[in-house]
Amino acid sequence: MGRRCGVIADADPQSRRFQRDTGAVLALDKPKAATFMFSTMTPRLSASRRHGLTRSRRAFTLLEILVVLAILGLLATLAISNLDNLFGGARKDTAEMFVKQSLRVPLQAYQLNMGTYPSTAEGLNALLTPPANKAGSWRGPYVKEDGGIPLDPWKQPYQYRFPGVKNKNGYDLWSKGPDEQDGTADDIGNWATTTEAGK
Repeated sequence: MGRRCGVIADADPQSRRFQRDTGAVLALDKPKAATFMFSTMTPRLSASRRHGLTRSRRAFTLLEILVVLAILGLLATLAISNLDNLFGGARKDTAEMFVKQSLRVPLQAYQLNMGTYPSTAEGLNALLTPPANKAGSWRGPYVKEDGGIPLDPWKQPYQYRFPGVKNKNGYDLWSKGPDEQDGTADDIGNWATTTEAGK
């Protein structure tokens, strides 16, 4: 790469400062004119300035990494909380579908054959095996479950009661809900909630 040449109008102190900072070689042709040649295209920097520039670049890169990590942590927290809400809602929907729909037909079939729903003492197992002294009318099993009546999404057995307290003319079937405690506000049952009753 060839050296570049040019003309400086006046070799004043500013021109000399330019020469010192850029490494240009000055050659005076005329009393008030100077030509300059670049020995290199890159300005020469002192060792202290180069060290400071390198250190500032490293600090800026570290700052960028910290900002990115903070953003990723925030996004991960939001994602985990949303997943928990998503799966929590899905569990409630599963339990509600089971108590309101999945066992409805088997219990009605049992009631048609036996003349009544299983008692509280007989429980949901009466859908799988005939109760004592009722084998003649029993036409089950009414539920096709290899492992018996499934547990609710929180690994607790579904609760059954006949005659019902919430459903006066039928049976009560419910899950204890997320808190796994019976008789609390988060129980999920086959009865109409106050919100549903108001519609």
